[in-house]
Amino acid sequence: MQQQRRFPRSKAFLGAKILFNDHNSAFDGIVKELSEGGAMIKVENALVIPESFTLELSDGRRFECDIRWRRMNAIGVEFRSP
Repeated sequence: MQQQRRFPRSKAFLGAKILFNDHNSAFDGIVKELSEGGAMIKVENALVIPESFTLELSDGRRFECDIRWRRMNAIGVEFRSP
């Protein structure tokens, strides 16, 4: 079944930090898919990631994110509009 998406996704392989607790705490991840509106991030344990956080990519970009779905080792996030 084809999913309807607002933005086309593209494959990616970017290092990422999931920052929370006023950027005092962080988890590492890898962005595997990226679009204008969100990302799919591979993580060690999706259950410990907070619902909202700052995503910092290895290229310096930052996005405020909300989790839209969780799997065991991955999360799907939507970027909040500035």
